[in-house]
Amino acid sequence: MKRDFKGGKRYLKGTIVSLPVPQSVEIIAAAGFDWILIDMEHSGLALSDVHSLLNAAAGRLLTIVRVPGNDEIWIKRVLDLGCDGILVPMVNSAEAARSAVTAALYPPGGHRSVGVSRAHGYGPGFAEYIARANSEIIIMLQVEHADAVAAFDDIACVSGLGAVFIGPYDLSASMGLPGQVTHERVAGAIELVRNKCNKAEIPWGIFSMNPAGLKEHIEAGCTFALCGIDAFMLAAEAERVSGMLNRN
Repeated sequence: MKRDFKGGKRYLKGTIVSLPVPQSVEIIAAAGFDWILIDMEHSGLALSDVHSLLNAAAGRLLTIVRVPGNDEIWIKRVLDLGCDGILVPMVNSAEAARSAVTAALYPPGGHRSVGVSRAHGYGPGFAEYIARANSEIIIMLQVEHADAVAAFDDIACVSGLGAVFIGPYDLSASMGLPGQVTHERVAGAIELVRNKCNKAEIPWGIFSMNPAGLKEHIEAGCTFALCGIDAFMLAAEAERVSGMLNRN
């Protein structure tokens, strides 16, 4: 069965957070978004920045952190900050998927190291967190390469997989079509993955820089709709206002 997420929802609208500005998270929440992807892969965010962003989001937004890579140390340290889940980039095989899942789960399901941190309420919430972490943490794997599409049937069978996120830009690059996310070959690969997710009842998400690019995917059953980047939205609005103030 498909998993219900924030507030029992199966469709969530989100955006990427790449700036170490907690106030931006408050603004995003007030604007009506359901979730944020805190991006450690393509930004300069440090663990201390992620900590502050998670504090700002607490009780307002579902929080997924994209770790820099499929590395158990990064996965452990990010989860210990108390996010709702992780997104592991460039998962191209079932072996890579199993590696990510086992790094994120406590024994006996995996080999996540046990420590006391923000996720555990700095100690008082330790037992409660340990008891629910394996069932509640969202382990999202990113399918963003032609190899991942080819191996998707095996990836989808990995126990513990919570959701799939399709990365259209890296996928297009891996197919020799960088940036051509609407090219028929890229679109066909995306459709293949999303159809297989729907059939297997695996929640899935995808990114677009604008709402129009997500319309088709939302209608096709997307759970994690991800639109825009905080820095890009700020830059675009600043440029728009600046242009309006130009003298003729």
